[in-house]
Amino acid sequence: MGSRPAFIDDLARDLSPDGAHVRAPGDDAILDAYSHTVIGALERVQHAVAHIAVEHRPSGQAAARGGTGSGFLFTPDGYLLTNSHVVHGANALRVTLADGSTHDADLIGDDPSTDLAVLRIGASEALPHATLGESAKLRVGQIAIAVGSPLGLAQTVTTGVVSALGRSLRSASGRMIYDVIQTDAALNPGNSGGPLVNSAGQVIGVNTAIIPGAQAICFSTAIDTAKWVITQLFMHGRVRRAYVGIAGTNVPIARKVQRYFELATTTGVRVMESAKGSPAAQGGLRADDTIVAIDGLPVDSIDALQRLLDASRIDRVVEFTVIRLTQKLNLQITPVEQTS
Repeated sequence: MGSRPAFIDDLARDLSPDGAHVRAPGDDAILDAYSHTVIGALERVQHAVAHIAVEHRPSGQAAARGGTGSGFLFTPDGYLLTNSHVVHGANALRVTLADGSTHDADLIGDDPSTDLAVLRIGASEALPHATLGESAKLRVGQIAIAVGSPLGLAQTVTTGVVSALGRSLRSASGRMIYDVIQTDAALNPGNSGGPLVNSAGQVIGVNTAIIPGAQAICFSTAIDTAKWVITQLFMHGRVRRAYVGIAGTNVPIARKVQRYFELATTTGVRVMESAKGSPAAQGGLRADDTIVAIDGLPVDSIDALQRLLDASRIDRVVEFTVIRLTQKLNLQITPVEQTS
């Protein structure tokens, strides 16, 4: 009978006498560090997370319909961020904070195009609030932690990683939401509007959607987009935008293309669709064109494109610089005001 393979002896050393697996010496430390990271992040944000109860009373109907969602305080004087689809058209809003207190809330404004809304509750003293991070600094693979009230279960925590950046997502209303973060931190109905946070407990996104039937494919609106929307809602009560009629995605630009055309950016926005009859189509913008500048200003992401297409460019000629195959073209497009 020959000698037994060496891996059998190695396996035997890794097992306890009763056959249970024994962890390698470093496993406990790794797990403990991960747990401490998640717990620390949660402690920084959990007191700012709120449960939102919504009442809709359709015209001509006596009975009211209810709904729920999540949100979070981002200022000490009672301003909350949540999803537009949670609160749009509501007749009454009731917010329950982490300490169990309940408050009537007013809708400051909402923006269906990014699925974001700002609420306010009365505050007699400073309230615990979340710190807003920077989604532009995110990297695929970093820790992502979601907090909210899925199925009414308040203060539920799920963890995962940032799975992808710069996604485009069509909302339930048919509108496109751009610069979306994809994560595998589990979301369920009721998580909508809650925060997605990084390992430092800073909010990096607002949890928005899942794909029904899929597993671990969840989406959050980037917090840099949310900051801009918050500013617009505070200033105007709504977000005014220039509309050109495209759907796009963030793409890298090959180094040789950057050098040849002397581009100021290493990424751009590839046009996935140019709607028939839209200002973009009328101006000659096509699918697979890569937008790299507007009026000479670099466009390195969907977020940058959205920011440049503001109210100042409505109804005036705007120069779009695009890469089309081996050409750099300057197209003249006249945006109109987005109406829905």
